[in-house]
Amino acid sequence: MQVRTFTPADSEAVVQLWQDCGLTRPWNDPYKDIARKRSVSPDLFWVGCDVNGQVIATIMVGYDGHRGWINYLAVHPAHQRQGHARDLMKRAEQVLTEQGCPKLNLQIRAGNEAVIAFYESLDYADDQTVSLGKRLIPDL
Repeated sequence: MQVRTFTPADSEAVVQLWQDCGLTRPWNDPYKDIARKRSVSPDLFWVGCDVNGQVIATIMVGYDGHRGWINYLAVHPAHQRQGHARDLMKRAEQVLTEQGCPKLNLQIRAGNEAVIAFYESLDYADDQTVSLGKRLIPDL
């Protein structure tokens, strides 16, 4: 898998990938999420491509000076369990460490045991926190 920075031409393939991976939700417009990420640290939005140049993976990385964040880590179901997600996380951790990021956070939907197990295999642990959210700008 070759990893590169997202370009606008990737939009349709990325949204399709997120749909194939079950990451989209009716209350989040994925195109707006892409536009928002492109306005803040667009160099930390990566796609992974197969040998034919097809998008098979994504990751959005963020850092606010206090914590790093991972969003939209996705690998197409036909390409899972080949180390691609692990490679993207390793790259994200390296880039954030180079930027002086002391801690990396991510959120997983409750009940998604397979994804929880994946992150635990990378030495992530439950921080025993409750994640709260409030929508400031509705997408729909």
